[in-house]
Amino acid sequence: MRIPSNGSQYPWRFRVVVGMLGIMCVAIVARIVDLHLLDEGFLKNQGDKRSVRHTVIPAHRGQILDRNGAPLAVSTPVTTLWANPRQLNEHPQRFAELATALGISLPVLRERLEANASREFIYLRRHMTPEDGETVIQLRVPGVYSIEEQRRFYPAGEVSAHVVGFTNVDEQGQEGLELTYNDWLKGVPGRRQVLQDRRGRLIKDVQVVSNARPGNDLMLSIDLRLQYLAHRELRKALDEFGARAGSLVLVDVRTGEILAMSNQPSYNPNNRTNLRPEAMRNRALIDVFEPGSPIKTFTVGVGLMSGRYQPNTMMDTRPGRMRVATMTVSDVRNYGVLDLTGVMMKSSNIGVAKIALDVGAEPLREMLAQLGLGEFSGLGFPGESVGNLPNHRRWRPVETATLSYGYGLSVTATQLAQAYAALGNQGRKVPLSLLKVDRPATGEQVIPPQVNQQLLDMLRAAVDGEGGTGGRARVPGYQIGGKTGTVHKTDASGGYARDRYRSVFAGVAPISNPRFAAVVVIDEPTKGGYYGGLVAAPVFGQVMAGALRLMNVVPDDLPPLQQVELPLPAKGVRG
Repeated sequence: MRIPSNGSQYPWRFRVVVGMLGIMCVAIVARIVDLHLLDEGFLKNQGDKRSVRHTVIPAHRGQILDRNGAPLAVSTPVTTLWANPRQLNEHPQRFAELATALGISLPVLRERLEANASREFIYLRRHMTPEDGETVIQLRVPGVYSIEEQRRFYPAGEVSAHVVGFTNVDEQGQEGLELTYNDWLKGVPGRRQVLQDRRGRLIKDVQVVSNARPGNDLMLSIDLRLQYLAHRELRKALDEFGARAGSLVLVDVRTGEILAMSNQPSYNPNNRTNLRPEAMRNRALIDVFEPGSPIKTFTVGVGLMSGRYQPNTMMDTRPGRMRVATMTVSDVRNYGVLDLTGVMMKSSNIGVAKIALDVGAEPLREMLAQLGLGEFSGLGFPGESVGNLPNHRRWRPVETATLSYGYGLSVTATQLAQAYAALGNQGRKVPLSLLKVDRPATGEQVIPPQVNQQLLDMLRAAVDGEGGTGGRARVPGYQIGGKTGTVHKTDASGGYARDRYRSVFAGVAPISNPRFAAVVVIDEPTKGGYYGGLVAAPVFGQVMAGALRLMNVVPDDLPPLQQVELPLPAKGVRG
């Protein structure tokens, strides 16, 4: 019997297999076409999401420089370490060496990683030196990576801290001029496209998407040499007299540039670990106080401008006390009859009160307002105080008398320095500036030049004259003019404390051709005395001496050269 072959018995099976293979080939070809032609964008995008990253290119923050180009704030490259906790937690055996390299305890590191176990990014340590950061990276701990950042550094430390301020860890201005000019100083970060593997390791640097744009530099009016000098002398005074705080402002009277602005106590902006909030205040611009006797200069100026008084006008201050309504105005002692210059030299409250009661308070208030008291200085400094300059519809005699010798109003040290800078600029007020000025402003004439010169002569007598209150501010070789102030501080009840004072000195130099004005304020001296002429005047003298010599200002008070007859040379000897 004949057996049929498989091919002839089941021909449909062969056709099914061939057909299925053909369908599979068509499906594969269609899928290849779909992947490579039709759906390429989606797949490429999905691939890029898993491997292509955009990293930030840090932008260099602009420098802050003093007027001579000395750096006050610079940005330096640092390394920041970060970790992927999901990946790092797979290698607990590496925790100990990582903690040691980071300088933290093992329990702290373990706790942080456990608390962030579900996250893919945490900072391990920011702003390490590049060398220390590279040491950690060389351990090759899985899940630990690094990025480059910038850190702000302040070469002058606490000397310029109150003016310059500081930034936070992300280099955003937080205080001082770093905050005021943050938009000017900060740069625009760039972006770089890179390829990374699934562990975050760099495979290829693809391209720079956008370049980083560095910030702009900022050149201040501050002279770092004078700033160091002011800082040193102010701290020395606080130590000597056991004072609570102090401020000093030094101004170029012609340009309005602030050459030094120092405060005590200060702080180190490079290490703010134990920073006290009260140490951060720029007291020269924020703290307000009743200025006291330095206002007498302008009271006398109003008297001279009225035409009723001359420098030799006699004032009867006897018997050292004067009743004004319900208040008694007193001098330190009975000065008797004084001319107007003597009133300034002896700082007579009675003398200036009589002038103010005669000419009225409104002209004095108007002059003080024109000099910048009771208004912002225009420096744009964050937290600046405006002070208080009273403006009564009707001035009572008591209010008039107290205003004449510097009570009943409040100012900052900077406002008072601007007023005295006008005296040094022939009675013309120019805007203050913490930035270097190329073209000084014309300014506003507040005090007539002739009256202004008379006031300068009186201020010189208050320093150089016999019995003047400002003798300790003298600078050998230069004519110095200034006014002392010893001001009672207020207490919690709103009255004046009997044993708490502010010592003040405000002045200009040299009198023959003024270049600088300065104000010194010492808050609550507790030992060795409290009078402005004793506590604040020496600080003024030391700082002003340094400023005059560093700026090569020609001396104007040298003793005359004495003529000496030299012996004739002997015969036969040539000279």
